[in-house]
Amino acid sequence: MNISEQSHTAIASVLKEALKRYTGTGEESVLTDIHLYPNQDTGELVVSDDDDTVLARTVVVEWINYEGDDFYAEVEPLLRADVLTLKDDRVLDKLSLMKPYSFVLIDDEKETVADLLLMDDDETLFLNDGLLKGLDEELDAFLKDLLEK
Repeated sequence: MNISEQSHTAIASVLKEALKRYTGTGEESVLTDIHLYPNQDTGELVVSDDDDTVLARTVVVEWINYEGDDFYAEVEPLLRADVLTLKDDRVLDKLSLMKPYSFVLIDDEKETVADLLLMDDDETLFLNDGLLKGLDEELDAFLKDLLEK
């Protein structure tokens, strides 16, 4: 899915606006994840915390009445790229969020669709299919080997 530069700017702005609440200079104190909910019908992107408190919202025109069945698969890389831009610009370094915390893509039932970014003390982990590919098979083989001994 291609979106305009104006829409990219709107997404970046809404993310920064949402994170302003957690910008601090003291010790980490807030325990929460950041939830991103894109609405296929209205085009709205809502950013909230674990308590469903809306932190910011915007409308992405290209998302309004998107016809495909792959909406979340299409918006996931767009949102991930914008979250990674925040990381690269060191915006996330200034947050008073207790680590580890995540940026999570959720659906209309508030179920996790994808973990966009996990911020941890030691390193940043990018959760994607490539990282987790084959993990089930490796764990099954390990368990089988362990039980046979």
